Amino acid sequence: MSFNPLAIFHRDDRYEGVRNIHIYLLRLVFVLMFFVLGKDAWTHIFSHRGSWDPRDAMAWCVWAAFATLAGLGIFRPLRMLPILLLEIFYKVLWLIVVAYPLWSAGTLAGSSAEGTTSAFLWVFLPIVAVPWGYVFGSYFFGLKKPN
Repeated sequence: MSFNPLAIFHRDDRYEGVRNIHIYLLRLVFVLMFFVLGKDAWTHIFSHRGSWDPRDAMAWCVWAAFATLAGLGIFRPLRMLPILLLEIFYKVLWLIVVAYPLWSAGTLAGSSAEGTTSAFLWVFLPIVAVPWGYVFGSYFFGLKKPN
């Protein structure tokens, strides 16, 4: 058996023909979500004192749920694609609706949205990791049966 580094670009029948590189990238994104986002979200939830602002609590609970479900994505990356699609959608939408107007007006720097914008700009990682051909074929055009 010989090592072929180009094998990561081959389609894998175990993953409905999705290229190995996408499976590895999906797992990387899920690992990052599970450990990095999970640590921040669960630490914030468990260390919080006093009453919660309902919107703040909702955001932290959603992020904790995302991070926890990402643990499943490490082992079943195609089955957990919908949470990545939701993540991509809400982050890109927020960047367009909130961050872009502030940036174009020159008021993003120093605003309360600056930190969230910096975090949400990392949305390019799941965008690159997602096997878009599989997503469109499975979820939109019904060409493939979702995993």
